[in-house]
Parts: sequence; C-alpha cells; structure tokens
Amino acid sequence: MRTLMICMLALLAGPALSPSLHAAGTESTPPGRPVDPDYESGKKAIEAQNWKVALDSFNRAATHDPNNADVQNYLGYAWRKSGNLDLAFKHYNEALRLDPKHKGAHEYIGEAYLMVNNLPKAEEHLAQLNKICFFPCEEYRDLKKAVESYKSARGAGK
Repeated sequence: MRTLMICMLALLAGPALSPSLHAAGTESTPPGRPVDPDYESGKKAIEAQNWKVALDSFNRAATHDPNNADVQNYLGYAWRKSGNLDLAFKHYNEALRLDPKHKGAHEYIGEAYLMVNNLPKAEEHLAQLNKICFFPCEEYRDLKKAVESYKSARGAGK
C-alpha cells in the first residue's frame, strides 16, 4: 500500500516538476531529440510575445522538421496571437493531424473556436482533453475555464 501511495504521489508531482510546460502549452516531442536553434528562438520569442520573430523562427523550424506537431502548435499559437485565425486553425489542425493527442493544440484550438463564437467545437476539444488527460491536466483546466467564462459572458449578455 505504501508503495502504491508513493507511486501516486510521484505521478501527481511529475507534471509540476516537468520543464516541458511553456507559454504555448505542453510539447509532445520526445526527449533526446537534437535541439533546433530556430525552434528555441521561436520559444523565446513566444515568451517575449514577439509574434513576428516567433513566426519567422517556427516557419524555419517547420522547414527542417515538417512533421513536428509542437512546431505546428506554436505556429498556430503565434498566428492566433497575431490575429490571423485562419492560419492559426490551419496549424492547430496540422498539429492534431500529426499528433491527435497533442494537449496544447487541443487547448488552443478550443480557445480559437471561442474567439469565433463556435462553442460546440470548443467543447469537442474540451471533451478530447478530458479523455486524453488521466487526471485533469493544465490544458483541460485552462480550456474548461475559458469555456465557462465564455458561457458566463454570453449568459450575462441576454
């Protein structure tokens, strides 16, 4: 029983100790992969909210590694923050095509759907996160909060 408790605590503490959480969501790239300087530059630009540099860096990273779901998710994030939702949806959908369980892409495409007043699609991605996350994860909690805020604002406007 004590071993089971220790294992459960380690599972719960693991995400909190993980360095893979970033401003634009979790990454799905396996550890040990060589670091792409354009990818790293893009992450720093995201943190600085410099969307132009982020887009330039991640576009270069995408030419080096076109099948990287994390790059596509970051491109979607930077396009969304830049105000181009069409390109944001394109890249989020590509991230999800490459990795259907990409938690960050599900969260951010859900938030983008709320921006275009498509609550049912946002709720679809919330349901997907609910299935993907063994315990409620940060991406699920963040999208759930955004959906609840959206519903509350719409209810108050009636």
